[in-house]
Amino acid sequence: MAFISGHLLFYDGRLYNDLVHFTLFIKVMKNIKFLMVGLLFGIILVKSEAISWFRIQEMFRFQSFHMYGIIGSAIFVGIISVQIIKRFKVKTLYNELVVIPVKTFHWGNVYGGLIFGLGWAITGACPGPLFAEIGSGFFVILVTLLSAIAGTWLYGFMKEKLPH
Repeated sequence: MAFISGHLLFYDGRLYNDLVHFTLFIKVMKNIKFLMVGLLFGIILVKSEAISWFRIQEMFRFQSFHMYGIIGSAIFVGIISVQIIKRFKVKTLYNELVVIPVKTFHWGNVYGGLIFGLGWAITGACPGPLFAEIGSGFFVILVTLLSAIAGTWLYGFMKEKLPH
């Protein structure tokens, strides 16, 4: 029986109150850096208007360069980062070599990209900004988030039957 909000946890007839809080504290502190990076990313998305439905619609109608500039600068930074990782043989925090595998072309990527772009154009949201939009108070995006989760689950369910 567990009473986490009541600060009690019984297991095998023993009380694990302090152990649970200490373990939870350690888990939170290990993952706080990811929370901070996510919050910073969300703030940048909001301030750059990358979560704006109107900006996304302008992009898909070729009416504004704003979103193309954001995406283009992200691609540029990504290219430079990958080249630095490859040339300087960058290692992870656990001293493991970062290996970037060679990818082969598959038509499934084209079809998936078209489906992704269609969903992005219809909903005005892609997976990254979904959480920033929800955090900004646009709760209607929960429908888009649940649809993305359902689509991911459907892919996982049908993965063995799909050509790869």
